[in-house]
Amino acid sequence: MKTILISGGDGSLAQKIKSTQHTIYKLSKKEMDVMNLADIISAIKKYKPDYFIHTAAMTRPMIDHITNPQLSISTNIVGTGLVTCACIESTKVDFLPNVKLIYISTDYVYPGIDGNYKEDDALLPVNEYAWSKLGGECAVRLYNNSLILRMALCEKPFPHEKALCDIKKSYMYMDEAAELIPKLLDETGIINVGGSKSTPYDFAKKDNPNVEKIKLSNVNDVNMAKDSTMNINKLNNLI
Repeated sequence: MKTILISGGDGSLAQKIKSTQHTIYKLSKKEMDVMNLADIISAIKKYKPDYFIHTAAMTRPMIDHITNPQLSISTNIVGTGLVTCACIESTKVDFLPNVKLIYISTDYVYPGIDGNYKEDDALLPVNEYAWSKLGGECAVRLYNNSLILRMALCEKPFPHEKALCDIKKSYMYMDEAAELIPKLLDETGIINVGGSKSTPYDFAKKDNPNVEKIKLSNVNDVNMAKDSTMNINKLNNLI
């Protein structure tokens, strides 16, 4: 049995990750602040994880990445950089394992124009949140023993009264993604993780018949991709 350490342990995704094959420690910000290198190294020394799943992030509302860019940078870019540095540091100490780092990224790092994006396609984030997540990816890519999961996640049930009807995504419910993550721990590189291609409205309508349509032209606070659907052939071949 191996050990998994999860940052952002009180977040929605972290709470849903379970495994009967591994021992899991889910640490909240109070228990391990990812903006504090000493905190992260201390946690790695204490728990000696084989896998470090980095879910801690500043996500929604996306407008916060515009109004508070310093916090976005500190959390998603600097914080991820410190997590990566802590994992690298662990490889230099004999009594610590060579920690495998798994980073949760987003489909928004793709240009969001043509859709069906593969893992090696060119990137062009569509908004400030996506830039902050791509910044985290850059740090993680400097650590060879790592895996980046680009995800299109949604809470179940769909958490909003309205859903966009004129954009396309590869949404997957968070609990489904949480079941997949333990199956991908030993992979490396980048993997797109999402569901079938649809509009957010069609996706939400399956479980929430009362959801209402809204168009992209009515969303003015942040930039949204028109088609950020992902090619998930790699994922399907692995599972």
